[in-house]
Amino acid sequence: MIHPPHEIERFAPGSFEAREHYYERVLNAQLHPLVRSFMNLGNARIASRYAHLHPEATRADISAMLGATPSHFRWAGADLFLATSAERQRQMMVIETNSCPSGQKSMPPLNEADEMAGYRALLERSFLPSVSERRKLPRGALGVIYDKNPMEARGYAATLAELTGEEVLLVPCFADQTNPLSVDDGVLVAETSAGSVPLRAAVRYVTQRPWNRLPPITRTHMNNAVLACLAGGRNKALAAKAYDIFNADHEEAGLTIRTPETIWDVARSEVPLWVRRMGGVCVVKNPYSNAGQGVYTITNELELEHFMQSEQRYDRFIVQALIGNARWSSRSRAGQLYHVGTVPNRKGQIFAADLRVMVGAGTDGFFPVALYARRARVPLDADPPDGVRSWKMLGTNLSVRRGDGWATETERLLLVDQRDFNRLGLGLDDLIEAYLQTVMAVTAIDNMGQRLLTRKRVFRKRFFRQVTCDAALCDELL
Repeated sequence: MIHPPHEIERFAPGSFEAREHYYERVLNAQLHPLVRSFMNLGNARIASRYAHLHPEATRADISAMLGATPSHFRWAGADLFLATSAERQRQMMVIETNSCPSGQKSMPPLNEADEMAGYRALLERSFLPSVSERRKLPRGALGVIYDKNPMEARGYAATLAELTGEEVLLVPCFADQTNPLSVDDGVLVAETSAGSVPLRAAVRYVTQRPWNRLPPITRTHMNNAVLACLAGGRNKALAAKAYDIFNADHEEAGLTIRTPETIWDVARSEVPLWVRRMGGVCVVKNPYSNAGQGVYTITNELELEHFMQSEQRYDRFIVQALIGNARWSSRSRAGQLYHVGTVPNRKGQIFAADLRVMVGAGTDGFFPVALYARRARVPLDADPPDGVRSWKMLGTNLSVRRGDGWATETERLLLVDQRDFNRLGLGLDDLIEAYLQTVMAVTAIDNMGQRLLTRKRVFRKRFFRQVTCDAALCDELL
């Protein structure tokens, strides 16, 4: 069903209002001193500390990676679990990496005098320098295109207008609506009430299958190009392959992306075999969804049957080792890993929680932009879940898909402020580890993106079809 389109909005310089672009809790929150210290460390000191704790890696290799400028993937967010093993080895695990991620509205400002905070940092240090690098941009306006999270999309539009001194268009690009956006010879064109307006550059906040509305590469400069989504930013299967290639290439340098064991390109009929291989406990994912959609935590036969009977858009899935409780986690090649979880509350309850690390990258390399955490709906029990309820115990994503759109369960949001951050039990070295894991994951996906282009910047669709092994996805490409 095609719904009536959202209208294009126009943002002029001076239109930024903090109360419209942050959660109310964030407006009065004070950043935790430890998080402030981390955000102010800088890559040089982060590299020194990481090399000190990881003698298998050299400071030069770490500094080179942190100082690199990705070709296509300059704005990302990784979701990480702090897990531990039976041998009490704590480690940050990358669960997935998202292109064009949320996070600004949940981050207390580093500098309380700067209301634009992370919005400004990402645009000034990543987007605007990348626009300046492009020599042959088409003529046109600046825009922000979105299909989710209007609070942050409007924040980027208002900030971009302030920084550039020109009007910025906020253009909706929804999959189930008639969109006022088209593509003409690789240039994005916004159809406004006053006529067609080409865009020379745009911040893209289109996250739901963007490849069926936008081509992988456009003449309009985008941060990020849809190529970043196809290469792993919204493609968990290709991301897993990118991580494996990165780890193989950097084995001698001592740099490793840590993820739960992942089996990719799994047909639905093969899923029960892999569930049995992992001890009857695992996670099955539709590789191309986000916001917690298409993720099935399987801890018993009823949950497996629920997945097997579900309707699916795609042909292939990934099966991943489940990080649960010490008594019921997947058997994997790395052994059993389980959630460290939150600090026990007054009732003694521990919740599974993740950490989102948003990063940007510019001419001087990577930098952290925002941090926040999320907890699951119900406490982490020692006994395995019965029935179809393990997602309530393990699922941390706040977005909920409803008939009329998206809703957010903000009661489970954990800010990195002076109140919430202590509940996470994280130290400075944990934040450094999470940042490095995020940068490595982004680097791996950016490398995969480069493999998907020819030297003349043409998308290698045939090669993509070969490495993706999912005809349903390939048929969606614009």
